[in-house]
Amino acid sequence: MAIIILDTETTDKDEGKRLIQLAYKNLETGEFVNEYFKPPVPISFGAMAVHHVTNEMVADKKPFAESEHKAIVADLLKTNILVAHNASFDIQVLKNEGLEIGQSLDTLRLARHLLDSEQYSLQYLRYSLGLAVDASAHDALGDVLVLEALFEYLKKQAQEQFKLSSEEEVIAKLLELNDMPVLLVEVNFGKHKGKTFEQVVKEDRSYLQW
Repeated sequence: MAIIILDTETTDKDEGKRLIQLAYKNLETGEFVNEYFKPPVPISFGAMAVHHVTNEMVADKKPFAESEHKAIVADLLKTNILVAHNASFDIQVLKNEGLEIGQSLDTLRLARHLLDSEQYSLQYLRYSLGLAVDASAHDALGDVLVLEALFEYLKKQAQEQFKLSSEEEVIAKLLELNDMPVLLVEVNFGKHKGKTFEQVVKEDRSYLQW
């Protein structure tokens, strides 16, 4: 079972988002794919501001549904393990394109389990962990390169923290961690945003009960 490091860029952030760029690397074969597609809906200005892909830039591209990549990716994701950062986002857009997803690993969730960090965004971890990657941010190709480096770092952390001896044991542990709830340390909303839950319990227990 291969590891497929994958990232997407999309028309928007909402549930109906569609694919405009797909990049992935098969860690078993070394195959690297980076393709653009013409979406069935316009790219929002908010999305353009993040990834800088305009409607004009993909106007002459094939829709993903008509490309040879759809069948290839569909087969890959049924039988292998997809790895993405904030994987639910990428999984949703792939489902919107008619693909079924098998097993997956979310490096965002894994990082929260294995690392002590102030933030857990892909680019924050890239710099805070000193991942030496020559890549552009907010581009599917660049994000795959960073993601691959982060995944290798997390594998090493899991191996050391849980004293694992084989690659199979490490992947099994990551799959186990991926399914475990992530315990929140800080409140991320409301009047107590930024405080730890421990602080709020001492200062304003009724707020948590509410």
